[in-house]
Amino acid sequence: MAEILDIYPRVRGIQVLDDEGKPMFGGSFGKWLDDSTAQRQQIVERMGSWRSYSNSSPVEGIEAAVRGWWAADKRISVYVLGDEFTGDSIQYALDAVSGINKADWRGRTRVRIHGIGFPAPGGTSSFTNARFSALMRSMCDQNEGTFVGLTRGKQCKAVIEVFGVRRGIE
Repeated sequence: MAEILDIYPRVRGIQVLDDEGKPMFGGSFGKWLDDSTAQRQQIVERMGSWRSYSNSSPVEGIEAAVRGWWAADKRISVYVLGDEFTGDSIQYALDAVSGINKADWRGRTRVRIHGIGFPAPGGTSSFTNARFSALMRSMCDQNEGTFVGLTRGKQCKAVIEVFGVRRGIE
């Protein structure tokens, strides 16, 4: 989460929803949170301690983000972080989101949707993990976004920056 926030050092507003579409900061429904160092720190801390019910489907959260925060005069990005999709149909999920995140005359969707997929937690089915990746790859492709699937691969021994891009050294 900290790395996502670092991509955008300053934004006009920020909001964090759970997968059900509920704001993770009480009293902020339909409102943007102020972008500040303190708020960003609270977001990172909240994400680290978040333990809530999840139906393992990002659809409700994405729909809430598009309906609640889209505005014609703003470019909004939604970041979906997850590891499982247990919904009945990937196609149904794609259709549900494309039904509300419509493209304009230039072909630009209302909201760009990006995704980060985490490895399956120990003891869970890798099938639902693969379904999340398949869903989010397609969803990001259809909504001008980028999907990154993380693995349990080797950790970098050191990180260097080359032409503004951070690289891991094994």
